[in-house]
Amino acid sequence: YSKLTFTFLLKGKMSVVKLEECRERLRTELDNVVDFWLKYSHDNVHGGFFTCIGKDGKVYDELKYVWLQGRQVWMYCRLYRTMDRFHKPEILEAAKAGGAFLRKFARVPGTSSGQWKCAFCLTRDGKAVKIQRTIFSECFYIMAMDELSRVTGDEDMQLEAEEMMKQLIYWVQKDSSGLGRPQLPGDIPINSMAVPMMLLCLVQQLVEGRGQEVVQKYRELGNWCVQQILQHIQRNGTAILENVSPEGSELPGCLGRLQNPGHALEAGWFLLQFSAESGDEELQRTAIDKFVELPYQYGWDKEHGGLFYFLDVDGHCPTQLEWSMKLWWPHCEALIAILMAYSQTKRPELLERFSQVYEYTFSHFPDAKSGEWFGYLTQEGRVALDLKGGPFKGKNIIEQRCFALCESPSVEN
Repeated sequence: YSKLTFTFLLKGKMSVVKLEECRERLRTELDNVVDFWLKYSHDNVHGGFFTCIGKDGKVYDELKYVWLQGRQVWMYCRLYRTMDRFHKPEILEAAKAGGAFLRKFARVPGTSSGQWKCAFCLTRDGKAVKIQRTIFSECFYIMAMDELSRVTGDEDMQLEAEEMMKQLIYWVQKDSSGLGRPQLPGDIPINSMAVPMMLLCLVQQLVEGRGQEVVQKYRELGNWCVQQILQHIQRNGTAILENVSPEGSELPGCLGRLQNPGHALEAGWFLLQFSAESGDEELQRTAIDKFVELPYQYGWDKEHGGLFYFLDVDGHCPTQLEWSMKLWWPHCEALIAILMAYSQTKRPELLERFSQVYEYTFSHFPDAKSGEWFGYLTQEGRVALDLKGGPFKGKNIIEQRCFALCESPSVEN
């Protein structure tokens, strides 16, 4: 690492911290997280991964959640492919075993002929328990298969990913009836930011390193996703709203006023990545101003620190019971988005933002005693749930991308 330094804003006092010291902390955290899941999550009897893991590594529920199965396969493959210290046979074998479990059990017949859905939840031995009427299990299946195809050279897996992607595009842009959600007379159409955001993530996954033919294949979809995300800039540019109408208008009630700072920040770095690949400087500015700076400003808890989970743009109490909690993933998204914005612009105030999020994150979420991270804190920053994995928290893509970006030499260039 170079001897460059950057400035941290700690407890209102400026102090200089070497960049390599920050990187070493992040490197250590990534190693600890990977070791935890290698040690406790593998099901050597039925395949796949346990995801409901308690504080000390004990499995408290044998149900297997497909989002997290896909994420863990993706994580192992990405680590194996991109970071030399994880290029180990046990990492690759774990990824292949997880992928085999997914291919055998995750897909179930959909409501429309010839279409497949992915289950949300499986028994330990792979029987489907629950199917969601959304696209997200399929999204993580695609990510797993595409990344696994890259480390194994199995073209069938890549084809599976592209076929599932084609189906998602049809559901989102043409006909959503295959998701199994009934059309009720009072159910108004919405543009939920999670959908175009996740599709943009998949576009970036599928085109990476594949050549111009694949880039061209998904270019129109990528541009569509960007425009759908930009519709969520509302109130004359002063707010990012989680849900808008398909035409980009504000919706009435709690649904329309909802804000999710973590999602906005996540969208921010997706847009930054897209703008860097396409050379779109205007999109870069919009991403930083509206999807990085703005949600950081309104999402940060000025009394207790940390990012709120949900907010109401008009200041009403959100109806989500967990609205005031501090979750691990929005803070990882913030670290990625802010550091990516800094690496592209070198704006010094962004390092101050990064330092504030970094200090809160690494003083609250890691469990130094038992390993991994706590995921769910009270508003005041105390551990609310001491589990290390559950239906939505597992070996996380977000943490890996956060740590990998922060280790990257490109930050100092």
